[in-house]
Amino acid sequence: MNIGIDKISFHVPNYYLDMTDLAHARETDPNKFHIGLGQDQMAIIPETQDIVTLGASAAAKILTDEDKKDIDMVIVGTESSTDFSKSASVIIHGLLDIQPFARSFEIKHACYGGTAALQQANDYVTLHPDRKVLVITADIAKYGLSTGGEPTQGCGAVAMLITSNPHLLSFNNDSVFYSEDVYDFWRPAGHDYPLVDGHMSNQVYIDSFTRIWEQNKKVNQTDSTDYAALTFHLPYTKMGRKALRAIFPEMTETEQQRLEARYDEAVVYSRQVGNLYTGSLYLGLMSLLDNGDLAAGDRIGLFSYGSGAVSEFFSMTLMDDYKNYLTIEGNQVLLAGRQQLSIEEYEVMFNKKMPTDGETHTFSDPTNYAINKISGDIRYYNK
Repeated sequence: MNIGIDKISFHVPNYYLDMTDLAHARETDPNKFHIGLGQDQMAIIPETQDIVTLGASAAAKILTDEDKKDIDMVIVGTESSTDFSKSASVIIHGLLDIQPFARSFEIKHACYGGTAALQQANDYVTLHPDRKVLVITADIAKYGLSTGGEPTQGCGAVAMLITSNPHLLSFNNDSVFYSEDVYDFWRPAGHDYPLVDGHMSNQVYIDSFTRIWEQNKKVNQTDSTDYAALTFHLPYTKMGRKALRAIFPEMTETEQQRLEARYDEAVVYSRQVGNLYTGSLYLGLMSLLDNGDLAAGDRIGLFSYGSGAVSEFFSMTLMDDYKNYLTIEGNQVLLAGRQQLSIEEYEVMFNKKMPTDGETHTFSDPTNYAINKISGDIRYYNK
């Protein structure tokens, strides 16, 4: 029996900033962003939207009434939660009218939380093959204006429905994982933005991948030729490329070119959106499926990394007729239909925050699931 991703979708806000405009405003060569980081655009979120609105919007695109009756768990992987106690998943569960006899909770470990959620869903459906699990990865990456991390910001959500007999991809249950206690990226209580050691984080990312890759070869008796493509967590798209090239010495030149071509297909969407933290790997997976020319039965390797640091490498296999269940046109329309912001508009939007005075404030945002009111520090959403 196969268990895997039956449906997948993503959502980003209706605003973006062009990286050339950001480079000019920060008196930097645009090539540092477009080539050095591999980023062309950056998704920008208004104050009336958060991980709840992003996650609900992504999931609403794929769920039928029948799905909502069959879902036993709603799991949100995030490091951008708006509450230290109540989970975003229980709010999303209510907004989507999923049947009430379900578990709803969040999972946190930096950018790895989405993969932890996905693997928990795999375990549950394996034991309960007639039931389904909704996994949502939703995050808002913010580092502050005119900071070193500013060009690697972004936001969005990816929703995945995990079922038996999936239409898209099945798990191969070959996960290899690695943990190391390091402080490359962290956000203590009371800090609006993360604390980052960028050089260390880049090195830990690459070291984690090479270690886990070697362990994977040993445990699963595989090498690069066993994979139609390798996908990576993408804090910025150049990062995954550096990790991929770290294992190039063991490959032929033809093999290097093949995997790099697949990599280029996997970063098309991320170049236009930026960093989704927990969702970056899975946005890359969607980009690969939409922009690549893979075949049923192809094996895709996925490398998940969360600073601090936890990483995992696993693979999935494409199902028969998977192309019939892709949403390529909708994804392209979503990205093409966004509004470009000027630097001034971006900075104003960036600096707006939800009130924390406990008073009642109302907002006007026609977007599905947007925040329409905050009162007593409770957020109320369009439904």
